[in-house]
Amino acid sequence: MRTLSILIVDDEKSQRELLGGFLQSQGHTVTEAENGEKAVKTVASGHFDLILLDYKMPGMSGLDVLKEVKQINPEIDVVIITAYGTVETAVEALKAGAIDYLTKPIVELDELVILVNRIAERRQLIQENKLLKEDLNKRGVTADKIIYKSGKMAEIINLAGRVATSKASVLIQGESGTGKELLARLIHQLSLRADKPIVIVNCVALHENLLESELFGHEKGAFTGASTRRIGRFEEADGGTIFLDEIGELSPTMQVKLLRFLQEREFQRVGSNVNLQVDVRFISATNRNLERQVAEGSFRDDLFYRLKVVTISLPPLRERKEDIPALIDYFVEKFAKENGKNVKGFTLEARDLLLKYDYPGNIRELENIMERAVVIAREEYITTNDLPFKADFLTEDSDKKPYSALKESLDELEKKLIMEAMEKAQDNQTRAAGILGISERMLRYKLKKYELKG
Repeated sequence: MRTLSILIVDDEKSQRELLGGFLQSQGHTVTEAENGEKAVKTVASGHFDLILLDYKMPGMSGLDVLKEVKQINPEIDVVIITAYGTVETAVEALKAGAIDYLTKPIVELDELVILVNRIAERRQLIQENKLLKEDLNKRGVTADKIIYKSGKMAEIINLAGRVATSKASVLIQGESGTGKELLARLIHQLSLRADKPIVIVNCVALHENLLESELFGHEKGAFTGASTRRIGRFEEADGGTIFLDEIGELSPTMQVKLLRFLQEREFQRVGSNVNLQVDVRFISATNRNLERQVAEGSFRDDLFYRLKVVTISLPPLRERKEDIPALIDYFVEKFAKENGKNVKGFTLEARDLLLKYDYPGNIRELENIMERAVVIAREEYITTNDLPFKADFLTEDSDKKPYSALKESLDELEKKLIMEAMEKAQDNQTRAAGILGISERMLRYKLKKYELKG
């Protein structure tokens, strides 16, 4: 965890010493100020990542200090500490630029740790995005890790560049493994929000009951297990971009809540009646046919049209085979370096085979094939023996999907593990999901995929 430079502003010496000593024990650098005037001078003459700021003090109030600090450096995160804990106080502080608030006395230090760690993670993410943008500018490129030569992808990258500077919501469509998340990251990197975070949420990876809390956050005591306040992914993405993957998996209830946010640009944490507002760019992605889901009534048409202000459709790899040579060269170099292997390329036969294959798993499948080939290769050049399929796939019945042996074996293994877990759990999906280490929502998705009884 990244350590922070923290300024504690409180007129009570005991409170400053308690918080300061504890945060120093966590590895953070701590400075103290006993009043607002000193706090403003300290900020003006030094560097701070975070300020823990008492709301009510003699002289300058915490709110006044907050406004002064934001004038000096708007990137400093400020958490208001108040003994009064009213909704009005919290809303006023949040409107003035506070990232969150705590109530006095702070006796549950675990809550403070969670909050400070989240701020540290957010600041690190912002810094990484800033460095990434600087790197892109220095190299004069328009994409990071998006390897392409085809005209189809050139048009998509061009469209992404034009969309990036707008505020429009973007819906990215495409089969699994086509690079939807990479394209979302590119749009963010080319936008005016590139120095702010991009927050990624996979809707299918979270249980439906947890998704609302994950997106919007929750208040302490909002539900069983909610021992502390937690800011959601929308708040983490404030000023930047939020990317919701597999959005076609959203339940009707979550579709309504997301639609409200897109319409009003405000939301409430679970267990709170305070409306919060954030400034985020919204990008979503799906491998499903949302038009069909709308026609079938499983996806709201009003939400669909909010999402698809701009739609970008990523073609499968089999429809842009001009990109395959550049991709296989990129992956071989990457995995050879990662694994310390002296692999220089392919034999002519192996390269020919790779170019002819259809890659039903798209770029993700190609990447897996390349990693496997590099790892098991005995010579400097990858041969057909290092590939998980042979030339006989070219003579398969044209009506059959030419899946590789690698994909088949992985699917069979996953299916077997799910069947064993369901048997151990006596068909209890909650217990089976726990055995597998996945969410119950993901388990239901897999049961449907493999046509297993749930």
